[in-house]
Amino acid sequence: MSGMNDSQARQWGMLCHLSALSLFIGFPFGNFLGPFIIWILKKDDHPFIDEQGKESLNYQISLFIYACAAGILFFAAGWFLLILIGIAAIVFPVIATVRASDGRHYRYPLTIRLIK
Repeated sequence: MSGMNDSQARQWGMLCHLSALSLFIGFPFGNFLGPFIIWILKKDDHPFIDEQGKESLNYQISLFIYACAAGILFFAAGWFLLILIGIAAIVFPVIATVRASDGRHYRYPLTIRLIK
């Protein structure tokens, strides 16, 4: 663990969540790559970064799984699920970013915790 202070850890934790929104500004797979790169590079620097990075990645993986299921069910109301998933892909990372910037731990709802 480095000499990183809590303020710096909050900033990196916040970036783990905020970087997931890079998909919406045109970076293909940015929702996975942003949190993954930050987590891989900074996870050993502070436990808060490790926790928030894993949480962000797990949420993005879960959204991908849910979007695939909604795509399969597209003709039977899957379009509605895809809209909800799209809204959730924006709203919850913003909430997580604000919480992480305050140094508060955030757990995304309906997240499959694959990375522990």
